[in-house]
Amino acid sequence: MLELSVTTFDGVPMVRPGDDLAQLALDAAARRGLRFGDGDILVLAQKIVSKAEGRLVRLDTVEPGAEARELAAATDKDPRLVQLILDESACVMRAKPGVIIVRHRLGHVGANAGIDQSNIAHEGGECALLLPRDPDASAARLHEALRAATGAHVAVLIADSLNRPWRLGTTGGAIGCAGFEVLDDRRGLSDLYGRELKVTMINRADSIAAFATLAMGETTERTPLALVRGFAPDHHPGSAAEIMRPLADDLFQ
Repeated sequence: MLELSVTTFDGVPMVRPGDDLAQLALDAAARRGLRFGDGDILVLAQKIVSKAEGRLVRLDTVEPGAEARELAAATDKDPRLVQLILDESACVMRAKPGVIIVRHRLGHVGANAGIDQSNIAHEGGECALLLPRDPDASAARLHEALRAATGAHVAVLIADSLNRPWRLGTTGGAIGCAGFEVLDDRRGLSDLYGRELKVTMINRADSIAAFATLAMGETTERTPLALVRGFAPDHHPGSAAEIMRPLADDLFQ
């Protein structure tokens, strides 16, 4: 039987550019009397990764172009914010007042290129927080730093709030992974009655992200780190890029 647990870490200081997230996680675990071990999965909220990597942008430094101004007028948004959305996107898929749905340069499809203005502050003026430039690389660096510090194989997952077509509400999803199998491909195996499985691929990364995010919260909880336990270490390199459906298979674009 598989028994899973999720433990959130509170008391995490407000993250600033250049902060050592691996050390921050080690300190947070120590305060809870915990030590990282093989098979553990450290889940980090995307926001603290973006902050540590300096992805906070002051809007007064952004000069919107003609396309951004036109789209801003159609969606009732700040043209400077729209310019950032365009800069972070491969294409705009849909737009209406209040929302812009894009395909992010990383492949994610969602609102406003994942750009966030909640729970951020900057003394210099209004700001927006972008996704990490390469969340898989960020996760891999943290994975290696934790292994160097603990000697344990600690997987890393960077989670963000994602919307899903035809469903209300956000759920946690994986945008960066390292050190575990993100997709459990069951194609070619058999079901209980011997029928060959043709399409079954289990998205372990998003499932774990949703599990951890439910405990971490998404508003004012101030618990941006969580430890998921119960899985055996699999030593798979893993990456969130594996989750992305190829464009050729996208029936909704």
